[in-house]
Amino acid sequence: MDEAAALPHGPPMNLLPPTPAGLESLYSLCRKIYPDQPNPLQVTALLKYWLAGPDPLDYISMYANPGIPHENIPPHWHYISFGLSDLHGDGRVHDISGPEGISGYGFELTFRLKRQPEETAPPTWPATLMQSLAKYVFQSGNTLCAGDHVSWHCALDNSESRIQHMLMATDAQLKTTQTPFGTVDFVQIVGVCADELRAAQQWNGDGILKMLTQLPLAGGPWLITDMRRGESIFEIDPSAHEEIENGFELEGSNLSGVSARCSWAEQDCTNLDLTLISCNINVDRSLYSDQIKPSLNLLPQNTNVDQDYGNYKINDFRDKASILESTELVHIKKLESLHLVFNLEAGSLLPLAIRGRVKHGRHFTFKSVLGEIAITLVANSVTGTLVDNEYPYVAQGSWLQVLIPDDLALDMAVTFQVLSTPENLSLPKVFAWPERKLAITIVPDKV
Repeated sequence: MDEAAALPHGPPMNLLPPTPAGLESLYSLCRKIYPDQPNPLQVTALLKYWLAGPDPLDYISMYANPGIPHENIPPHWHYISFGLSDLHGDGRVHDISGPEGISGYGFELTFRLKRQPEETAPPTWPATLMQSLAKYVFQSGNTLCAGDHVSWHCALDNSESRIQHMLMATDAQLKTTQTPFGTVDFVQIVGVCADELRAAQQWNGDGILKMLTQLPLAGGPWLITDMRRGESIFEIDPSAHEEIENGFELEGSNLSGVSARCSWAEQDCTNLDLTLISCNINVDRSLYSDQIKPSLNLLPQNTNVDQDYGNYKINDFRDKASILESTELVHIKKLESLHLVFNLEAGSLLPLAIRGRVKHGRHFTFKSVLGEIAITLVANSVTGTLVDNEYPYVAQGSWLQVLIPDDLALDMAVTFQVLSTPENLSLPKVFAWPERKLAITIVPDKV
């Protein structure tokens, strides 16, 4: 008898580690959707995050989805992450929680990429993209929700594609699921072009996503990203501009704040020192320079929080206030004059802040990417603020509140129209209201 042939091949079954319970719950859900693909191709973090590896996502599975052609859903690759939720339940990555709460960060990422006719295997670049977004979540503690947007500023696959930004949606097939360690939602990445990103910033992400679902060439019902798409929704549907403008005027904007390059100083607008103040924002561009993140615990009167802010974390700034010096938190200063400075990208959002937020009785916050500086523009109707008509500029530590009365908001809405075409501006551009001792300067993104 051949002794080698008698030896068992592979490890005994009882020596294989069991699949972690949280991971098994997600695998089980995927098997229901893809029963014919029990072992999909998978990108795996070689050195796991809890062992000091660089990639937070343990696994990213890649499925071949046949689509539903007669419903304008083409064949595509479906990517699903595992790691933003709690896969293990033992505290190695996420705080331990029971089934009644959320699992880890409460969501996993998905992505649907249109399958090209010549492709026999899924491209792996979406896995790199998903790892990058996961790193942002782990490093910042900020979750991604349906309706959010991410400004990326280069093709998602590093090609010459127009698809250079992202909106976040709810995955069409993967619904909220219960695991032993809490609930998990599935947030789908949707690739969009620059015009569509600006429209989402101006109005709201949910409205743009709805428009994308109605146009098969732009995503269709399942919001499938086509990196070869050459036309925006405005080129596909000439009525899209009017629909967005009507929605913006009627509803305002759901964008309550952005991370940006900005600074402020108590400085007389008749004697501006641009060199001194602009040096505070003369830095390399942040990868997430205008990643939308709401900021302050300020609510307009008679506003339904869920309707106005969607899934945004309205307490985000207050939650992080502990990193400010305690002396700054209690120190309140009323300013006699004010000079605000924004880089061009942040400044181009001022029309949105005024027309879409302040004129609708809401607030808008620019949170500095360089530190704890925050600038919040507020309407008269916003409650719980430090400002009033007598003292319209008040700082609490490095957090500045600026009251924009109704008459000033009307003036700014007209004045800031030039910012809707920022490429035509000669910088630095100064807007001044001497009678209010207020000036706003827009400086280049890269000085």
